[in-house]
Amino acid sequence: MAQIVIAKQGREDMFKAFNPNKIPLTKYLFFTGKGGVGKTSTACATAMTLADQGKRIMLVSTDPASNLQDVFNTPLTNKGVQIKEVPNLVVSNFDPVQAAQEYKESVVGPYRGKLPDVVIKNMEEQLSGSCTVEIAAFNEFSNFIGDENVKQEFDYILFDTAPTGHTLRMLQLPSAWSNFISESTHGASCLGQLAGLEGQKEVYKKAVETLADKNMTTLILVARPEEAPLKEAERASVELQEIGIRNQLLIMNGVLQDADDDLSGAILDKQTKALQVMPEGLKGLETYQISLRPYNVTGLENVRAFLTEERIVNQEAKCSVNQIPKLKDIVEDLNRFNKKVIFAMGKGGVGKTTIAAAIALGLSRKGKKVHLATTDPAAHLKLVIDESFGITLSHIDEKKELEKYKEDVLSKVRDTMSEEDLAYIEEDLRSPCTQEIAVFKAFAEIVDRSENEVVVIDTAPTGHTLLLLDSTESYNQEIQRSQGDTPESVRKLLPKLRNPNETEVIIVTLAETTPVHEAMRLEDDLQRAGIYSKWWVINSSLYATQTTNEILKGKASNEITWINKVNEISQGHFALIPWKAKEIKGENLLDLLD
Repeated sequence: MAQIVIAKQGREDMFKAFNPNKIPLTKYLFFTGKGGVGKTSTACATAMTLADQGKRIMLVSTDPASNLQDVFNTPLTNKGVQIKEVPNLVVSNFDPVQAAQEYKESVVGPYRGKLPDVVIKNMEEQLSGSCTVEIAAFNEFSNFIGDENVKQEFDYILFDTAPTGHTLRMLQLPSAWSNFISESTHGASCLGQLAGLEGQKEVYKKAVETLADKNMTTLILVARPEEAPLKEAERASVELQEIGIRNQLLIMNGVLQDADDDLSGAILDKQTKALQVMPEGLKGLETYQISLRPYNVTGLENVRAFLTEERIVNQEAKCSVNQIPKLKDIVEDLNRFNKKVIFAMGKGGVGKTTIAAAIALGLSRKGKKVHLATTDPAAHLKLVIDESFGITLSHIDEKKELEKYKEDVLSKVRDTMSEEDLAYIEEDLRSPCTQEIAVFKAFAEIVDRSENEVVVIDTAPTGHTLLLLDSTESYNQEIQRSQGDTPESVRKLLPKLRNPNETEVIIVTLAETTPVHEAMRLEDDLQRAGIYSKWWVINSSLYATQTTNEILKGKASNEITWINKVNEISQGHFALIPWKAKEIKGENLLDLLD
């Protein structure tokens, strides 16, 4: 245990405990960070702490995975509900997915019956991406920020989930408000037409100005002391600073304070190392910490305790699964049904790369010829596995593919477009879907290898992107556009990906609220696109360990709700992988297959 003590001493007093009553706060507080880091918990606890001190608080959530009803044990609306037990707190839970649907119909509806079906289909898919959901969310932000009555009534207005820099830059471009459907030059926008919100243009402008006003707005970045969330926090910080939102602070959530068994010692050591190599972009920010809590932040008692050292004992939940499958069962199933193209999909930080590598190794050990590929720029496959294990490797350089795609699109329009319109196209090309489309040609070439070997790919295109490509192809054929045409290799790829006898997606998640909700949305997206997914993997589970540490045992018991949920969704087709202290690479990958 000596190493554990040293690790803890190496970071002692690194950050002050987060206490909103002791920090100068602006009127508007935006909480942002990677999914599952604790944004909602931190925002709710901050709201209650301030309200308990007599401040009038409005808390607004636009997170599609929000569970505010569970947090406050109260049915909520988008108009705001007074929390009975907290007289000074009003909570609004806005559903951006529903708002995006309504917005989509307001744009597409007038064209139904007037334009060919393939054009309507393309329009609908243009408006089905995550960026359109974020526009709908920002619409709600703007209404609250611009409402003078709300401003006068409340001392602080808190927002759970902040808009991205990409969305804010898009809204600031005049061309974003033109008739995009008929003028788009690459047919693969995430944002689609904003003309349906033309009346909000000035409201949005005022909202963006308020966000950049350091006397009015603070951006609160929430992260965990882990590599992936810290990198995401840095990316968000830099991106938002570039557009003037510079009043930022960082909260490190889930910091383990004590270690008294091997597992807690390993976690403490891993957290310490992550903090010691914190990204440069975060080092200048005022940083606070919240200790790892052994309970779910639901119910007023737990919310109040979240920012204190108070301990709450949870009752043990019961797992509804008597015998949970293992990753080797998934490998056996993939082998039995002779799947040729296998994707590992999930949000960043859930362990897709190691899961994909373990599946590739498992199939190779069964005599399959296997190729393993990734597009994840942070996933250096050769650090996890190398070709000495009998599989071949490749890495699609997403940045290079994106630059090639951008140049191809822009070269066709530079001589015919104004600088204003070019600025719109350049910003639109930064969207997540455009990045996925840019690597599709490289994807297609790798998937072609499945004629002679099994192809396992870490980080796959989403269902929305597949549908966007498909509808754009039909749209291009309908109106005979030459720009943004779907390559022949991609046309061949789509039918293969939709063939359940050849292709399967493995959904990777964690046994936590946000990762499971995000995985559910991913599965819906895949089903909409006709992509087959049978198996789920719950990675890094504390429940699957034998920890004796009090805090970790509490966390483990709270995973059971989500294990039961995944069991229900997947109809029992899921594997549970314990949290591993040692680095998973090389021969250690076989530990995942035990």
